[in-house]
Amino acid sequence: MCNPKVKLLPFADISVYTEGFEVVSTQWGGDGQVYILLMNQIPEKDHGGMFVQVKLKQTHNYKVLIVTDQHIKEVVILGQTFNYHYVQPLHHQLLLVGARCAHYGNDQYDLNAKVCDVNGNTIREFLLGDGIQSVQVTEKGTIWTSYFDEGVFGNYGWSEPIGSQGLLAWDEHGNKRYEDQDADIADCYALNVVNENQVWFYFYTDFELGCVSGGTRQPKVTFMNPNISGSSGLCTDGYHFLFDAGYGKHGTFVLKKMEQPGKLTKGQKVTLLNEQNKPFKQARQDLRQNRLLLCEGNLLYQVTVEELASSLD
Repeated sequence: MCNPKVKLLPFADISVYTEGFEVVSTQWGGDGQVYILLMNQIPEKDHGGMFVQVKLKQTHNYKVLIVTDQHIKEVVILGQTFNYHYVQPLHHQLLLVGARCAHYGNDQYDLNAKVCDVNGNTIREFLLGDGIQSVQVTEKGTIWTSYFDEGVFGNYGWSEPIGSQGLLAWDEHGNKRYEDQDADIADCYALNVVNENQVWFYFYTDFELGCVSGGTRQPKVTFMNPNISGSSGLCTDGYHFLFDAGYGKHGTFVLKKMEQPGKLTKGQKVTLLNEQNKPFKQARQDLRQNRLLLCEGNLLYQVTVEELASSLD
């Protein structure tokens, strides 16, 4: 088979929870549960649709769904004036993060990270920098952030961007614990925080795949060439690597193997089908640890790299 097709069945339906709300993002948590951020109305972009709003022009309500195969828990966060894009578990609390934040001069800037309790009450806020591409939190509470080009080179008033190195790690209070010094990152396209001691990242302009091992105190960074241009996500079990197929091919995937240390095979293209045997169209996707998450409409789908590999053998 030159392009095998694999059928996925939905494991959850969130339609009961979406009335009056729009899905902002769907993400895996480090605990293996799915975290979905919803907003009662996603704000339009400023300046003719070019720039994401940072502070909202009116208060909005958010909702977080915590989804497993068996249960969906709902947390409502009312009356917010900041534009949040990501949600992650942080111990027994929730971390909301806005991709954009502005610097106003004289040490005045937006705090784009908010920690809430499970009742939706704000506990604390801090700064994680502008231009955030991805946020993933470990089960021990280490916050990893990757940055796209505006977060690396500066915009929104940041002449010295927080994310200039492209990849950082923080503690649960927003104190910096790691900053990449090994890669030349202009745009960190993909991030996969497997656990405290294994973090994968894929970046432009080299299109290399990096791995931070050893934690934030004694990090060791290694690289390999996955021979993919513009991939937006990856997941791995350490042997199999599933990549978003890259430029012009988002929504299709390539499964590779590391048959030699630091070297991946050419790989096999994979097309995923929904329960109606149709290819997914514009599905939200998140790849983390060894799993792929897809959200199409109000239905959630998941598959592991091991399941894909066995179905292709």
